[in-house]
Amino acid sequence: MKLIRYCILLISFSSFAQQGGMWIPSLLEGLNESEMTSLGMKMSAKDIYDVNQSSLKDAVPHFNGGCTSEVISPNGLLLTNHHCGYGAIQSHSSLENDYLTDGFWAKNYTEELPNPGMTVTFIVKIEDVTAQVLKNTQKLSSEEEKQAVIKKNISHIVENSPKESWQNNRVRTFYEGNQYMLFVVETFKDVRLVGTPPSSVGKFGSDTDNWVWPRHTGDFALFRIYADKNNRPAEYSENNVPYTPKHFLPISLDGVEENDFTLVFGYPGTTDEYLPAVAVEQRVNVINPARIGLREVALKEQDKFMRADKEIKIKYASKYARIANYYKKWIGENQGLKKSNAIAIKKQQEADFTKALAQKNLSQTYGHLLPAFEKAYQEFEPYNLAYTYFSEAILRNIELMRNAFQLVQLEQVYQAKGKQSFTDRKENLLERSASFYKDYSPHVDKEVFIKVMQVFAAEMPAEFLPENFKNVNIEKLADNIYNNSALTTSESTQKILKGSPKNVFKKLEKDPAFTLAKSLTQVFYQKVLPAYQEQELAITALQREYMKAILETSTKEDRIFPNANGTLRVTYGKVKGYSPSDAVYYQPVTYLEGVMEKYIPGDYEFDVPEKLIDLYKNKDYGAYAENGKLPVNFIGTNHTTGGNSGSPTIDAEGNLIGLNFDRVWEGTMSDIYYDPSICRNIMVDVRYILFIIDKYANAQHLIKEMKLVHPKKK
Repeated sequence: MKLIRYCILLISFSSFAQQGGMWIPSLLEGLNESEMTSLGMKMSAKDIYDVNQSSLKDAVPHFNGGCTSEVISPNGLLLTNHHCGYGAIQSHSSLENDYLTDGFWAKNYTEELPNPGMTVTFIVKIEDVTAQVLKNTQKLSSEEEKQAVIKKNISHIVENSPKESWQNNRVRTFYEGNQYMLFVVETFKDVRLVGTPPSSVGKFGSDTDNWVWPRHTGDFALFRIYADKNNRPAEYSENNVPYTPKHFLPISLDGVEENDFTLVFGYPGTTDEYLPAVAVEQRVNVINPARIGLREVALKEQDKFMRADKEIKIKYASKYARIANYYKKWIGENQGLKKSNAIAIKKQQEADFTKALAQKNLSQTYGHLLPAFEKAYQEFEPYNLAYTYFSEAILRNIELMRNAFQLVQLEQVYQAKGKQSFTDRKENLLERSASFYKDYSPHVDKEVFIKVMQVFAAEMPAEFLPENFKNVNIEKLADNIYNNSALTTSESTQKILKGSPKNVFKKLEKDPAFTLAKSLTQVFYQKVLPAYQEQELAITALQREYMKAILETSTKEDRIFPNANGTLRVTYGKVKGYSPSDAVYYQPVTYLEGVMEKYIPGDYEFDVPEKLIDLYKNKDYGAYAENGKLPVNFIGTNHTTGGNSGSPTIDAEGNLIGLNFDRVWEGTMSDIYYDPSICRNIMVDVRYILFIIDKYANAQHLIKEMKLVHPKKK
């Protein structure tokens, strides 16, 4: 049986058989290299990943732990998405210097803005350490015992594997615990903002166009890596100098056309390509609707205030974008999974899997897995739902409740570890609270509280609610909390946390926000979390065994790739349009004309800067136009997910042609089910980036840093 199905590829689309998958760059030689060559690549696998020589991996660092970036000059100039740098841009913005609205461009090194806490991490080396990690686990039957031994083995490897003093070792798991890799990394801690377009360019279309094609967004920002005098990582210092990279990406001015080869290099966050049908069914019908419902009411309230008040808009811009991103993603994911009939297809795959086990005499070894999944997910559902509601309401969408929850944790730390741990945690909370209250509005948060808690009280399984919360009047509760809690301002929070631990908690026990968070948290910890963790651990063990069975019954040609886990990956494909519905076909490239077609003067999402309008009217595109038109975005068949934001899109010869920033709505289910007929990633054409830097921002000094090439004109 061809288990290529377990790569989550539609078998009926043979023309796409060489696309899809997120591949480990150190393992590309062989099948992947042959596939990429057949798609038009002119590089070798060693050009992409090499330990001994500079290669593409040396130009692609992890950006601040959540996105990807790329080095585009010999002076450490770094390109990533506007939305990846959004928090930093916001932190430097004020009513007097509104870089979100107006943009920012440093004219020289001294004007570049430091960003405390921001990091970029390069991969130095990747090594398989599976045998060492799994040593002495084969005869253990208890999952807890296995994980304890694995954890101990990983610690030993991390501590004893060779590295330079300024480097770090990390071990990550692949194939659900069937493979382990050691990563040697270098993390730079002095990263400065160099340039950003205004949000009317970098976030054009905002939430309306998020996950949507056709797209017209200049989603980019520029940073610079600084190092010490030895070109090594260092904390921020005025004495640091621009980093000299091992490799930086040349930039192609020749553009793209349909069927051009595309390679996207980056750090995809999480995918679940090998979930059983029952798990997908639970996500579609239970978990995603719960997430969507809570975020929808929270976002509506925030949006109402942001549209009415510019100061609130600045304060909440980054928070709103973060919550809205996955809200809309989950809607598209559900629609895509239903449209592609993914659950039914997975059930058929599982029937085929059962037959394959019988043919290979493996039924006795793995035949229990699918029935075990059915039972496990049925038992898991109420706890999974309760965990989702608690996380979304208390930890993500109501800011005051998140703060109060952290103080509940502070009390638990004191009870478990004593006064010193209490003091350390309290100081950490107070330090972080300064930035929190800078962008906090209790008036906005109160309205979010009312709407979210109304849904929470109605939809949370009743057995997981405190008795005093059942049938409560949410509006009266909100009045009491937001009128009387000390946690609504920085000053009163600092005051209530002064004194000995006993005095602090004596005061907090009278605080209505703290008491509500404590009662909800106690029920969560007693009735939800233990069962959730126990059942999740059992499901994890089943998933690992299921993955092992898939690997054992497949061949190399079946292209079984590991789920994304935040580690460096390669995905390859082509520039390609697609048909989302009957009689509709989307072209793969958009142009500046589309920006002007969407333009709504003064609109929150679709305003256009006056200078960009003038450049358009005069067709003043410089060297970046194509047949008199300025390309803005394009799409391809690359298999991407969250974390690939900011990933470079690289042509057949290793040059930068675009900047990955999104996926089409119809294909957001690719985290679970990759359908190559409609799954498309969205990229900013690098020529639009250069045009904005050069013609719009007049930052020609940045263009001069870069290496611009014409690979198609050789």
